Amino acid sequence: MNQPDRTDSGTWTPKSAVDAGLSVTHGVDLPFPPRRVTDILDKAVSRWPERIALDFMGREWRYRDVADLAARAAKGLQQAGLKKGDRIALCLPNTPYYVVLYFAALRIGAVVVNMNPLYAPHEIDHTLRDSGAKMIAVPDVAAIQDKVVKAAPPAGVSTIIVCPMAEILPLVKGAGYRVLHRREIAHMPPAPLGLSFRRLISHGSDFTPVEVTPDDLAVLQYTGGTTGVPKGAMLTHANLSVNSAQMEVHIGNSDADLHRTLAVLPMFHVFALTAVLNYSVETAAEIVLLPRFEMRSCLKALTRKPVTQFFGVPTLYVALANLPKEKVPSFRHVEACVSGGAPLPDDVRAHFEAATGGRVVEGYGLSESSPIITCNAAKGETRAGSAGRAFPGTTIEIRNPDSPHEILPAGAKGEICARGPQVMRGYWQKPEATADVMIDGALRTGDIGYIDEDGFLFIVDRIKDVILAGGYNVYPRIIEEAAYRHPAVAEAVAIGIPDKYRGQSPKLFVALREGQSATVEELKTFLAQELSKIERPHEIEIRASLPRTLIGKLSKKELVAEEAARRTAGAAT
Repeated sequence: MNQPDRTDSGTWTPKSAVDAGLSVTHGVDLPFPPRRVTDILDKAVSRWPERIALDFMGREWRYRDVADLAARAAKGLQQAGLKKGDRIALCLPNTPYYVVLYFAALRIGAVVVNMNPLYAPHEIDHTLRDSGAKMIAVPDVAAIQDKVVKAAPPAGVSTIIVCPMAEILPLVKGAGYRVLHRREIAHMPPAPLGLSFRRLISHGSDFTPVEVTPDDLAVLQYTGGTTGVPKGAMLTHANLSVNSAQMEVHIGNSDADLHRTLAVLPMFHVFALTAVLNYSVETAAEIVLLPRFEMRSCLKALTRKPVTQFFGVPTLYVALANLPKEKVPSFRHVEACVSGGAPLPDDVRAHFEAATGGRVVEGYGLSESSPIITCNAAKGETRAGSAGRAFPGTTIEIRNPDSPHEILPAGAKGEICARGPQVMRGYWQKPEATADVMIDGALRTGDIGYIDEDGFLFIVDRIKDVILAGGYNVYPRIIEEAAYRHPAVAEAVAIGIPDKYRGQSPKLFVALREGQSATVEELKTFLAQELSKIERPHEIEIRASLPRTLIGKLSKKELVAEEAARRTAGAAT
């Protein structure tokens, strides 16, 4: 793929695809010298070695501790046979193990393969086989480790690094964990397959130096992309470290002040990898780790260690704002509060801000761009309903979906495309898929949106989610935004269903706020005032809850599959 131009001084400059008179873009030229991801940790350790880097359930590690453990783990990985370019899968929740092994692997030129511990067996098998991972790290949780032990050897994995949860807890909590969770603790796989983390770091810290450059591959981030089975987005050291530096410029924080981040989003997800891990280390912040989202532990962590910056998905902001009034945490003193991973409905934002006293802004990106390409200003001007302006050094283009070489003028809706130093190298071992996702050197996002005259990006919907009703394009997000304006609606998802007359019609699924009530007819009456006739849902279904992805985003694909199965069964009877 075509990367942005880089001058001899290392300055990244977005290319212009067309004459300036036709290009509707917004970008800021700033120097971002390419770095290795490990340079971010080295900078924090050199400047602030005694600062607390990690807090896990009350146990703390300083930056010098993290660096020492990463060096020891790097030596252990080399002793176990991991070489530059080899892939190591991290199938771990948010724990110090993830942070240490992430930096250790990158230190010796290995490639991290992010893997969700909640993956189904077939997803584990696909990721391991496709990436060619040589090693994998897992917690000693039977529900996770047992799946990996079955899948790893047939997929070509030679070593499973077992990370005991009790050993990273404070002493008393660790003892209690061993007793209370003894039935959930997995046994160590037999040697040579199984390798304990304790043994991994027992060989000293004098790992063999490996030449690693910013252009080297750092992470394989698996994603469905715009279509198809999961593909590994190849993110280089430069991609990831630049996106972290872009965040520092955009938010305006630096390591001169003390910062604290709550790591409630899983680091195996690219938004958390950059915003929670890399950016926090960039600013020498303390990261308060939560192994999974559970509201009670989240609230306890926010009370025990009040945060200065917070990153979440929309469903997390919904959950916090919908707590009983006496339990809603205050976000008045949070300096940067960012929503990503999915569109943030304006009513969700307003409800969260009214409940917590904080300010939340929406960003936008995708795995293929490390991930952030736009964001509203954390401390400056925002636009309601907008995903913000382009990140520093990034160019956003709106292209005609039917004629993708044509860049559209301000206000026109089209496919959002992006250029910048954070854009991936391509998909792992899939040159055709890489070619399909690029246009004139720009990354095609598969999302429909427009840019206003001031450079603010507004996302309308995903191309594949657009409902084709009677020759008109109906955007589910417009329907969902309207539903959120009803006071009883907590969550909403709209999909297209078959319609003999119009081809497709919208169907809306909603979950109601606790203690609120509404009927289908009441919702239809309300939406009749909010939507055009062609946009009004043909059917509305009220459910106790709506399906989510493994990181908590609302998910359409389960609803689409359910509808297809229901209609197939109906046609067969």
